[in-house]
Amino acid sequence: MNKRYLKYLLTVLTCCALGFTQHSARKDQPVNTKNGGLFLPAGFEAVVVVDSLPGRARHIAVNDNGDIYVKARFANTGESVIALRDTNGDGRADIIKRFGGVGRERAYGTAMRIYKGYLYFSSELVVYRYKLTPGDLIPQSKEEVILTDDHPHGMHEHIAKPITFDDKGNMYVPFGANSNACQEDNRIPGSPGMTPCPILEDHGGIWKFDANKTGQLQKDGVKFATGLRSIVGMDWNFADNNLYALQHGRDDLLRLWPQFYDGWESAMLPSEEFLRIKEGTHAGWPYCYWDQMQGKKVLNPEYGGDGKKEGDCAQYEKPLIGFPGHWAPNDLLFYQGNQFPERYKNGSFIAFHGSTNRAPYPQSSYFIGFVPFKNGQPAGEYEIFADGFAGIDPIVNVSDAVYRPMGIAMGPDGSIYIAETEKGKIWKITYTGDKKKFPKKALAGMEKRKSMSHIRTPDQTKDNLDKDKPIAGGNVYSIYCSACHQRNGMGDSQRFPPLGGADWVTGDKERLIKVLLQGLEGPIEVKGQSYNNVMPQHSFLKDEEISEVLTHIRSNFGNSASEVTTEEVAGVRAALDSLK
Repeated sequence: MNKRYLKYLLTVLTCCALGFTQHSARKDQPVNTKNGGLFLPAGFEAVVVVDSLPGRARHIAVNDNGDIYVKARFANTGESVIALRDTNGDGRADIIKRFGGVGRERAYGTAMRIYKGYLYFSSELVVYRYKLTPGDLIPQSKEEVILTDDHPHGMHEHIAKPITFDDKGNMYVPFGANSNACQEDNRIPGSPGMTPCPILEDHGGIWKFDANKTGQLQKDGVKFATGLRSIVGMDWNFADNNLYALQHGRDDLLRLWPQFYDGWESAMLPSEEFLRIKEGTHAGWPYCYWDQMQGKKVLNPEYGGDGKKEGDCAQYEKPLIGFPGHWAPNDLLFYQGNQFPERYKNGSFIAFHGSTNRAPYPQSSYFIGFVPFKNGQPAGEYEIFADGFAGIDPIVNVSDAVYRPMGIAMGPDGSIYIAETEKGKIWKITYTGDKKKFPKKALAGMEKRKSMSHIRTPDQTKDNLDKDKPIAGGNVYSIYCSACHQRNGMGDSQRFPPLGGADWVTGDKERLIKVLLQGLEGPIEVKGQSYNNVMPQHSFLKDEEISEVLTHIRSNFGNSASEVTTEEVAGVRAALDSLK
């Protein structure tokens, strides 16, 4: 057997093996060796600043001397900020230090900004700052608490504290809403929405604070805008002196309202809204959502909607752009630099962190987008600026994605930095072409990437991952479980816990049955990691359906626990009913 044929045979066997393994088994295979694995428009280049960081990464800020500050995704006491410095000019960080964050509250947060010589960052409940000392990587000043969220929070959904600033000393902070649509009971499918929504009194909006005053509580601020379920990405645009924000739409249209929405509609809706926010803006949550396909706001089903009824939704703020559902726009940067070609000036870069709940269709986004602006308005369709983070297409489970972009910041030379959450990798992107002759064809290759399954609008039939090969365990897992826990049972490493190897699944059967019948709310620990979210109750399922799906998860995803019988489910249900 000659060497050439042997090499060919090994290649074929390798490809076949990969074809019959889960996507996660090949997620570390390189897709692109240029630009740290990223696909960029012609003329742009990327260098990897750091391959990975302890605690991973969320948002990012760059000082005027090039020092980089990163908000850790996971942090121990006093290690909430990761500071990076490149001492030899090769673009890679060779000094890495950690500091900051008292640690008396949840360290997970989402803010990192430099404003008037101060470094601001947040946990879920607190906004901190340090006075930066020129030349020092680690601040020598005392840590100050600028704002504390003093509300009782039984769960962490949407309470992280992104921040931005205007040019008048004001700090803007969202207070997210812990609900899909202000239901009377989050755990009960079909629970009606409350009118007026009491959550809007102190959540579901953006508040304005004094950026220089310490020790503030929410009552010390001014409600600037409302009707905003969850904001992670926002920025002040100094070109027109307005606040802009990206709203995360609600979830679970199919799971909660299968009589109105199919899987395709639930994957596509509702839109992630790109909004210009002025004082007094009401964006319509929880009563309405933007349907980008119909081009209008429609009533949420909790308020009598059926996917078509408009009600009085036309009165609420319309988005500048309605991106497809669940794309998770998690950072926004209006470009003020001079390094990039003129067409990028004052335009907006958006980090799409990627969907988790698009089943039974492929997960979507996981890229950096760009929206050109002119005179305070979008001047064209959104563009793909940087792609290749996921390293795989299609993205069947969120855990298949190698990287997920999260934070964007501009450096002193006009380059931009991108941080991602899964390993804590950071890229620096520069423009090396001729700024005066930036050709439209430079974007052509990026435009073609819109046809890939992680970006395009999925075909209702061809892209349905359950077509002709239903998941073992039937429709129950596919409809009610895979959106959060994923088709491979691995969760999303952040909001939704894994089912594989979890004692909650393989342990006490009665406890597991109660979770489905009653729902679950509040902090839990799964495989050494904390989770704090709401799981709706599924008592509407028949006993045999609950038996089937629980047996499925106890015998799949690496689990080998005993079956759950219909009689066991019926017994637990009867015991719970007797307590009512």
